[in-house]
Amino acid sequence: MIRLFKYLILLVIAVALVTVALANRGLMELQLLPDGIASLAGINWTLSFPVFLVILGTFFAGMLFGFVWEWLREHKHRATAKVERRERQRLEREVSKVSPPARDGDDILAILDGR
Repeated sequence: MIRLFKYLILLVIAVALVTVALANRGLMELQLLPDGIASLAGINWTLSFPVFLVILGTFFAGMLFGFVWEWLREHKHRATAKVERRERQRLEREVSKVSPPARDGDDILAILDGR
């Protein structure tokens, strides 16, 4: 049921994106520099794109920027978890070396050892 709901949401998003693309097919010029600065610098780079590509491109660029920002922000939490996981594994190895093996006939020691 959840998978069907997920596909329904994706279908609605796809229809919305196609509708935006069809409604914004006109060309848009993107300039590297404003006209005044471009004439002073002698550089006037312009590119023409359909408007929907500019809209979707900025949306996906923003999403990518947000994902990278969040990944970098959570680095300290991942590093702390890694250190704690290594410490836990080291302590588990140490406990397994120190704990005496239970005798086969001793039920109480078997329960304590988790058998």
